[in-house]
Amino acid sequence: MSVAQRKLGMLLCLLTIVLAVLDSNIVSAATVPIVHDLDPVHGIDRLPWLVSAFSLAATALLPLYGKLCDVYGAKRVLLGAVGSFLLGSVLCGAAQSMGELIAFRAVQGVGGGGLMSVTMVVMAQLQDPEERSRGKGGAVGGIVAGLGMAIGPLVGALFTDHLGWRWIFYVNLPLGLLVLAGFALALKLPQTVERRGLDFLGATLAAAFATGLLLVTEWGGKDYGWTSPVILGTSAATLAALGLFLWRQATAAEPVLPLSLFRIPVVRIGFAVQGLVGMGMMGAIVYVMIYLQVARGIAPTTASLYLMPMAAGMTGAGLLATRLLSRGHRPRTFLVAGAGCSMLALGLLGLSGPDTPLWAVGAELTLLGAGFGQLIGQLITLVQDAAPRHQLGVATTGIRFFQTLGNALGAAVFGTVLSRVFEAGRPGRTLGAVRVVTGPAREQAVRSFTDAVDVVFLSAAGVMVLVLLLALRLRSVESAGAAAEQPVPAA
Repeated sequence: MSVAQRKLGMLLCLLTIVLAVLDSNIVSAATVPIVHDLDPVHGIDRLPWLVSAFSLAATALLPLYGKLCDVYGAKRVLLGAVGSFLLGSVLCGAAQSMGELIAFRAVQGVGGGGLMSVTMVVMAQLQDPEERSRGKGGAVGGIVAGLGMAIGPLVGALFTDHLGWRWIFYVNLPLGLLVLAGFALALKLPQTVERRGLDFLGATLAAAFATGLLLVTEWGGKDYGWTSPVILGTSAATLAALGLFLWRQATAAEPVLPLSLFRIPVVRIGFAVQGLVGMGMMGAIVYVMIYLQVARGIAPTTASLYLMPMAAGMTGAGLLATRLLSRGHRPRTFLVAGAGCSMLALGLLGLSGPDTPLWAVGAELTLLGAGFGQLIGQLITLVQDAAPRHQLGVATTGIRFFQTLGNALGAAVFGTVLSRVFEAGRPGRTLGAVRVVTGPAREQAVRSFTDAVDVVFLSAAGVMVLVLLLALRLRSVESAGAAAEQPVPAA
């Protein structure tokens, strides 16, 4: 493959990441117009499924996407994922009811699950081992993801206000068709000659486990109590699916997530760190938005602008990491620095109050973005370098899979922490009271709410402490591995 083809392939990969990141952030700006247009009476109750349908489909297929890449080649899988995503986008834009839109979002999620993860596999195959070890692809991907996170809500608001909410789905078509044509005509990757079987039973069990976990975290404490028969039954079924999945992976000839990967220390620790990072990111982004809207009275669209400092931090950290990696610094160095920055930023956010200057919140979010920007891209690089070449696909999608599961656990754990701490400070009151009470009672409710959010941030900082400890352990594991590879001097 020529240098020009590699550069074109990397550009197409970055455009695909833009497509994935924009879609994951753009829909949030149009939820109210969607409900008003399609189902003004009951639509608000079904709104959570607008997001859940996409995430359920995307997460459930992640392990299978990785195995498909290793068996049939990443190019074919990526073309199929982009095509499915574009089909879902067209159907979403043409939906005439909330039920149709939710179903079509699931179709979109089938392709969306492969946009980011399979693209990372392609980027790894476009780079030679030396380039990949410098982490350039992961760092640039982090820059693009940061910019997409910043402009996604703004693009969504712009299209919704001036063209209508349906265009937040139709806007995927020009960029998606460009990517599809570019990959089909210009992308040249090594062809996979060996044909192996696919473990469809294992993929089904993985999908059942992921779906069950996401449903428990979505329903628990909101639609159903944590001790209700629905949650207990779904939790039991989820654990059963996990047990059967692990049994299947230990016995299948071609498992979708080989347990042998977990015997590689870097991969094992990388999966754990990515899950914890996903959990910490959920505790940061979601509850920063809630804090700004509830405690500070900032409108949702304006509150989304406060994510821009975080995106700037991610972008700046990615640019700096790219430069330092090209000078010989190792990716694991940035894991330690990123964990430290994230831990410090979340700790500072945990000290925020109703009167904390908004510029200080912006500075803390910038530091938080710098931390996460160093963590995400470098983890992918480390795991890809450590995984066997024939398992590159499952290792890369495994990173995304564990991040998504971490997001789900973060939503459940931190949501429970928020409600329990608030109710302990305001007996007989629920979180909904913050929006309805007035006068002195509202000031007290806002104070209690802020205290509860502070506990969430401090809990997320505790998660990042675990990330820091694992990152330090990862360094010692790699050092030990490098020492083991040194030749033994002759006697």
